[in-house]
Amino acid sequence: MKAPLLHIQIKSIYKNGNQNVLLPSRLAQCTPDTHNAIFALSDELQKVGGELVLSDLFRSYDMQYQANLDYKTGKKKAYSPPPGGSLHEAGRSMDIDLSKIKISLKDFWVIAEKYGFYPIIKTPSTKLSEAWHFDCRGSHHVVYDYYRNGKASNMNAYTAMAVSAILAIGIHVDKFAGRNNEAFIQSGLIRLGFEIGNIDGFIGAKTNSALLKIGNEAITIEETAAFLEGKLQEKYPNEYTI
Repeated sequence: MKAPLLHIQIKSIYKNGNQNVLLPSRLAQCTPDTHNAIFALSDELQKVGGELVLSDLFRSYDMQYQANLDYKTGKKKAYSPPPGGSLHEAGRSMDIDLSKIKISLKDFWVIAEKYGFYPIIKTPSTKLSEAWHFDCRGSHHVVYDYYRNGKASNMNAYTAMAVSAILAIGIHVDKFAGRNNEAFIQSGLIRLGFEIGNIDGFIGAKTNSALLKIGNEAITIEETAAFLEGKLQEKYPNEYTI
């Protein structure tokens, strides 16, 4: 099975009158490990007098397209990549209300990392754009490191990680033009520790060799993808169930 998206009930910046309401359902979806991490982080913040209040979590393809369009037209100042480039599309990124955490951003970074959340900026300054953005990378961090260490070169490390996470929940990525299962297989093998070159959707000798090493006997691409799903679920069970 694909990594599922779960509904989450979490406080948001949005209001009904003077009362904050839960994050709207179209945004309130995330992977199981992200779900667990959000509530663990929320509990930790409450111990120091803060709150975890979200403005954004999941974005559909259309929502990401609109966010990118808003950036390009100047309606939105913070950069939003086109579809296929954000962990929001995989239910693995949250944007938070920094005024509610009640501790320094530097201290929040330390707590967030404990639960697998990473900032997208390099310095803990609330003056920086995207200071509010945190990613729960999960096993897709392996893909990030793989690209960052020069083992593949057809996209930057962050985009590769986003691609891997989006494919993992069964959402298509435009750049693979109908070869999404193939790209998923490649990203999955990288997450399992294999070096197969670029994630490009074209199955070559390195990918086939890696598949043989993990015992794949499937004939079709669809069957191979399903086989690989099983292997990933065995290695990363927290990404599939609460």
